[in-house]
Amino acid sequence: MTIMNTFSVWFIPLLIGGILVYGTVKKVPTYESFVEGGKEGFSLAVSMIPYLVGMLVAISVFRASGAMDAIISVGKPVFEWFHIPAEVVPLGLMRTISGSGALGMTSDLIASYGPDSFIGRLASTIQGSTDTTFYVLTVYFGAVGIRKMGYALKVGLLADLVGFLASIFAVTVFFS
Repeated sequence: MTIMNTFSVWFIPLLIGGILVYGTVKKVPTYESFVEGGKEGFSLAVSMIPYLVGMLVAISVFRASGAMDAIISVGKPVFEWFHIPAEVVPLGLMRTISGSGALGMTSDLIASYGPDSFIGRLASTIQGSTDTTFYVLTVYFGAVGIRKMGYALKVGLLADLVGFLASIFAVTVFFS
């Protein structure tokens, strides 16, 4: 076993043990603090449920309404002009909304085109280079009560666009 493998196996247990030892040395009631943190985590998870349900309903309506297909058909000439495969555009849109929906799309693209195809590699790279901006804003910002999220939305969507375009560029350069 290499040093890095040994380190990766023992890192988390040593980190947790180190925190417990440090807390004990500082005379912090570690078990009681752990239980209190668990209570706070559970109440936070319960408070996030309405935001999750709202987000899942919005995703279902977006997919079932045909809006995704309409966006793709209207933008297809532009995508072709920039050499963006139309197959990955729905993934780019869905990735900003839902991680599990985007993962499903990535799995479908890999199953259809193969993992070593241009589309398969591009879908995998997009999956790792973008984030679920709308999900993050809706669930996490909503859970902590942040109502003004205009700047975060703009920056998050810009970062997703840059990640999407950088994925296309990198996969084209390295795998074409």
